[in-house]
Amino acid sequence: MFIHKAKIKQKHQCYDQPAIEFLKIRKFYNNSYLGSMEKLQYTSNLLKYIPFLYVIWSDDLFSPSEISVFTKALEGDELKSEEENQIKRWIDPDNPPSDQTMLKWKQLIDHSDIPLIESDSYPLSLFSVRWANKDQAVDQVDPHLKFIEINLGIQPNHYHHLFEVQKDTSHTASFYKAAEIDNLLKSTHKEAIDPLRKLISKPSFKWEVRPTKEEQRDWVRRQLKELADAGYGAMAFEPEYGGTGNMPAYGSIFDNLMFVDGSLTIKFGVQFGLFGGSIANLGTKFHHDKYLKAAGNAELLGCFAMTETRHGSNVRGVKTTATYVKESDSIVIHTPSENDNKIYIGNALDATMATVFAQLIVEGTNHGVHAILVPLRDKDGTLLEGIRVKDNGYKLGLNGVDNGKIWFHNVVVPRENLLNKFGSIDQQGKYHSDIENPNKRFFTMLGTLVGGRICVGKGALSGAKKALAIAVKYALNRRQFNSDKKIQEDLIMDYPTHQLRLIKPIAKSYVYHFVLEKLITQYANSDTSNRREIETQAAALKSTITWFANNCIQECREACGGQGYMSENKLSSIKGDVDIFTTFEGDNTVLIQLAAKGILTNFKTEFNSDHYRDILKYLGTQLSDRLTTFNPIFTNKTDKDHLYDSEFHVNALEYKRRRLTFSVASRIQNYTKKGIPSYQAFLKVQTHLVELGKAYSEELSYKAFLDFTKTIQSNDLKFLFGKLGTLFALSEIHDNAAWYLEQGYISGTKSKAIRNRVERLCSELRPHVNTLVDGFGIPNSCITTPITPV
Repeated sequence: MFIHKAKIKQKHQCYDQPAIEFLKIRKFYNNSYLGSMEKLQYTSNLLKYIPFLYVIWSDDLFSPSEISVFTKALEGDELKSEEENQIKRWIDPDNPPSDQTMLKWKQLIDHSDIPLIESDSYPLSLFSVRWANKDQAVDQVDPHLKFIEINLGIQPNHYHHLFEVQKDTSHTASFYKAAEIDNLLKSTHKEAIDPLRKLISKPSFKWEVRPTKEEQRDWVRRQLKELADAGYGAMAFEPEYGGTGNMPAYGSIFDNLMFVDGSLTIKFGVQFGLFGGSIANLGTKFHHDKYLKAAGNAELLGCFAMTETRHGSNVRGVKTTATYVKESDSIVIHTPSENDNKIYIGNALDATMATVFAQLIVEGTNHGVHAILVPLRDKDGTLLEGIRVKDNGYKLGLNGVDNGKIWFHNVVVPRENLLNKFGSIDQQGKYHSDIENPNKRFFTMLGTLVGGRICVGKGALSGAKKALAIAVKYALNRRQFNSDKKIQEDLIMDYPTHQLRLIKPIAKSYVYHFVLEKLITQYANSDTSNRREIETQAAALKSTITWFANNCIQECREACGGQGYMSENKLSSIKGDVDIFTTFEGDNTVLIQLAAKGILTNFKTEFNSDHYRDILKYLGTQLSDRLTTFNPIFTNKTDKDHLYDSEFHVNALEYKRRRLTFSVASRIQNYTKKGIPSYQAFLKVQTHLVELGKAYSEELSYKAFLDFTKTIQSNDLKFLFGKLGTLFALSEIHDNAAWYLEQGYISGTKSKAIRNRVERLCSELRPHVNTLVDGFGIPNSCITTPITPV
C-alpha cells in the first residue's frame, strides 16, 4: 500500500506547514466523500498508471482508439488480475473516474516528492516508475508506459501545469535534428543554397534600421552587385550566358534572400528575374548574346515596365503604344496621356534599360501587347530624350527598392529591340507570329513569366518563416503569469493559445514550401502542352500563400506584444515588406478568380467529353459525394484513427473543390440559359469563384505534401512530417467548418472533435517547435534581434 497511517505519522515531523495543511485536508476527504469510494490499495502497479490516467481524463480526448492503446499496454504487463480489472474500470468511457477519484489522484501525485524531469527521453514514464518505486533507484523506462506515452503523443506540456511537483523544465526537445529537416527543404539545391547562406551571413548583409530610403537603396545596390559578382544573378540563364539553367535553384536563392531583407530580394528579382528573365524568355538569340551576360553580372541594370496607373492586373489593356515606322525601320514608344504612365517600376531610378510592355502597332494594325527593350539612360546615368521618370517616394515597405513612374514621349528604338520570340517584324516591315490567335499569343507570352509569380509566393513564405522563427524564439524565453508567486512564471510558448497561433502556421509553412518546390520544378520542365495548368496552379498558390504570409506575420507581431512593434526586432519590417506581395505579380482576388476559371475550363472539357468512361467517372463522383454526405456513420465519426487518416483529409478537400466546381458551373449555365452574357454571368459568381480557387490551392498543397512525405527515408522524420500534414489538413477543415456543416459533410460533434484534435496536435508538436523553426535553415545573423538571442 502506498500511504498508510504509520508512514504518515513517521513523516509528519519533517513536513512544512503547507504539507501539514494537506494532511488535514486529506484526512477530511478520507472521512467524508472519499470514504464512500471503494476501499482500494494503491499497489506499485496501480500507481505507475495513475499519472497517465489523470492526464488522459483531464483531457476530453479519450477516444476508442486511445482506449485500445491503453488496453494493449496492459496485456503485456505483469499485473495481478484485480489490478488489471481495476485499471480497465478506470478507462471505461461509460463510467469515467469520479471527480473525487480524480482529486485523490491529483493529491497523491502532487505529494509524491518525485521531480518531473522534462529532458528525460520519456518524461512521464520515468516519473511514474520513480514514483511507484520510490524506495528504489529506478531509471529504466517501463516499456508498457513508454508504449502509451508514444502512441498517445503525451508531451510534458500536456501535464506539467497539472502537477504541482518539482519540475526540471526543458524549453525544447532534441529528438529531431534541425539540420536534417533543413536538408529536406533544400532538396537538390544544397550546393547553391549553402554558399549563399555563408555569403549573406557576412557583415555586408547585416540588417539595420536605416532611416531614409536613400540610405536603404544605397545599401541594397551594393548588396545586389555582390550577389551578381558571386554568380547568383545569372543562375537561371543558360551556361553560355554565365548561368546554370537551373530555375528551381534560382527560386531557392530568391526565397533565401528574403531571410536577409525584402528590399534586396525584390531588387534581385527585378534585375535578374523580371528584366533578365524577360530577355531570356521573350527574346531570341540576338537579344541573349547582346544583353544577358551584362544583365546577369549587373553591369546592365534594367527594369520591367508593365503596370500602368490605369491598368494594373489588366495587362492586355495597357495604353502605352509601340508603333513600327517602316521608313526608319524603328519602333516609337509613346505614353498617350498622363495617367497611362508605367508605375511602381522597381529599378526605375537606377536602370539604364527597360523591358516595356506596349500595344504593338504595325501598318495600322494593333497586334496586342508585346515587350520591347527601351534604353532609359546613357552611361553617365543621364535620362535620354523623351524619357521622364519620377520617384514613387516612401512606401509601406521595401524602401530599399527604387520604385518609380515612367513616361515615354515618342521614344525611338531599333526594330531589333522587339523581343520577338512570339511575334516579329521582318525586314520588309511585315508582322509575323507562329501563334495566329492574339489571345493565345498573349497568354503564351505571359506564361513564360510565371516563374516570377511562383517566386513571389516563395518569397512571401520566407517572410512568414522568418517571422515565425523570431516569434517562437521569443516565446521560448518570455515568461508571463503563474498562479503561485513563489513559482517561476510560465513560458508563453506553453500556453495553448500561443501554441495554436504559432504552431498551426508552422505546419502550413512546411506544406506550402513543398508544393511551391514541386510547382517551380514542373514549370522549369514544362512545355506549351501543360503550361496553362501550371499557370492555374501558380495563380491559386500565389494568392493563397501570400494571404497566409501576411496573416501569419501579423499573428507573429502580436505574439511578441509591444516588442514586435519595435523596428529593431525586424517584425515590423517583415510586415511592411511582405504586405505588397498580395498585389504585385497580380492582385490576389483577380488571380484566384483566374485560377477558378482555369479549373472550370478543365471541368468543361471533362464534362463535355464524348468518352463513355469520362461520363461514368463524373456520375460516379457525384454519387459518391451524395452517399458520403448522407451517411451518418461518416459524418459523425470522431475516432482519432479516422480523423488522422490522410484518406479522410484528401476526400474532404477534394469534396469541397469538386462541390464548388459543380455548383459554380451550374450557376453560370443557368445564367447563360437566360440570355445573360457570359461576362456578366461570371461577375455574378465572383465570390463563388474566389472560394473555388482557395479550395483548389489547399487540395493541391496537401496532396503535394503527401507525395513528398512518401519520399522521406527516416521513419522519425516521416512521423514528424505526418503530424505536420495532419495539422494542416484538420486546420483547413476546421477553418471551413461552416461550409462543411452547411453541406452536411460533417456533424457538429465531428467539428468539435476536429477542433480538439487541432489543439492536441499543436501541443504534441510544442516540444519540437524550436527544432521546426530552426529547420527552416535561416542563418542566425538574419533572426538575431534584441528579443531573440540565438
